Amino acid sequence: MTGTSSNLYHLTIGQASELLRTQQLSPVELVRAFLDRIKATDDQLHSYLLVLEDQALADARVAEAEIQRGEYKGPMHGIPFALKDLYDTAGVRTTSGSRVDIDRIPTEDATTTARLKAAGGILLGKLAMHEFALGGPDFTTPFEPARNPWNTAHVTGGSSSGSGSAVAAGQCMGALGSCTGGSIRGPASLCGIVGLKATYGRVSRAGVVTLSWSQDHCGPMTWTVEDTAYMLQAIAGYDSKDPTTSRSPVPDYSLSLREDIRGVKIGVPRHFFFSNEPGVNQEAVSIVDRQLGVLEELGAELVEVTIPSLEYVRPANVVIMLTEAYAYHEPNLKSRPQEFGEMVRARFRIGGMLSASDYIQAQRTRKLVKREVAQTLEHVDLLVSPTMTQPAAAFEGYDSTSTVRGPSFTAPYNLTGLPAISVPCGFTEAGLPVGMQLAGKPFDEPGVIRAAYTYEQHARWFDRRPPI
Repeated sequence: MTGTSSNLYHLTIGQASELLRTQQLSPVELVRAFLDRIKATDDQLHSYLLVLEDQALADARVAEAEIQRGEYKGPMHGIPFALKDLYDTAGVRTTSGSRVDIDRIPTEDATTTARLKAAGGILLGKLAMHEFALGGPDFTTPFEPARNPWNTAHVTGGSSSGSGSAVAAGQCMGALGSCTGGSIRGPASLCGIVGLKATYGRVSRAGVVTLSWSQDHCGPMTWTVEDTAYMLQAIAGYDSKDPTTSRSPVPDYSLSLREDIRGVKIGVPRHFFFSNEPGVNQEAVSIVDRQLGVLEELGAELVEVTIPSLEYVRPANVVIMLTEAYAYHEPNLKSRPQEFGEMVRARFRIGGMLSASDYIQAQRTRKLVKREVAQTLEHVDLLVSPTMTQPAAAFEGYDSTSTVRGPSFTAPYNLTGLPAISVPCGFTEAGLPVGMQLAGKPFDEPGVIRAAYTYEQHARWFDRRPPI
């Protein structure tokens, strides 16, 4: 089996899977291309905390033999992927980006890790992240912060920082991120890739280090919507190890990969997502606003909607997140505080100062938001907005409080648990990516994927690659 492209690392999962299935491409050759790409670029990007070169090549040889025997497992077979370093990997260090867990070696895989391997995926390594999924680009942690491949002077967004950077730079074909307030969709938007947070309960969190039990989600980050559908297919479904997972049947997400949103009603909460509040970058918002016309051209019906409680989302999300995070990390915060990075330690301590009353009031707010959003989705099929309030910030002068101040465009869907995807929709004058967010009803990942795929195939922002 021989390759057909000198830049194999720019293939999508969809393209590579067909070449692998028909034996026009070897999994070994594909993995080597990505390992070479990591070696050539990671001194600039710092996407990886650990590269599993020998194991990846061994697994690639196994995949090659399986395919040659006619035992092809599906679109993820032979596909090189990587994991945010809070996904447990048996026998492989899993640090959560922290000195606290610098020597932690799990004895078994996270459910999602195991499912990707069972689908034939090949693990390249563990990716950089904001410490314990709540820190920031913090130089007081043991690891260099990941950098944005569109401009390495800029951040990637977080907390799935290495996942965003690695996928955008062609260092892996797909990655898993985790998302509590926007940590999948945020880096996806800022790095110009696709990121999907599925419905709460659609993907197991067993073996994934906790930040906030009631808001954590796991999901794929890829170059295209098609690739996201394939990764989601591999990891979705009930898991007895995670009692929050749903027994609802998992549909065939590949059936959603069709260009058709004619007659789909898409709600636009303009009052919140397209405002001129402080902290909202008007250039980025305007780019998304212009793309709403493209959705109309493609047959969607846009309906302006009002959801008053959205203004309370940020404080409710932060209070719940910080209190639950403090509860999880309290023993180490008391016994080993010096081993946490400065950013995350300060945030966890805020969680320790919040009261039971604060937590209960935030949960009451959450119920109000869920009720109002559900009522809105009785009249429209999807909601659309910018993914982020800002394009990627520069490292120089970075404001570590920016992620907990002002509105959050991603947190509404962590608070409600609804499926939401970020898809690239343009670039700023400075050449930084901007993402558009589409959210849907519970377990309507097919509708979200179809709308994102329709837009993506028309707009074709995926044809533009980072300069690195």
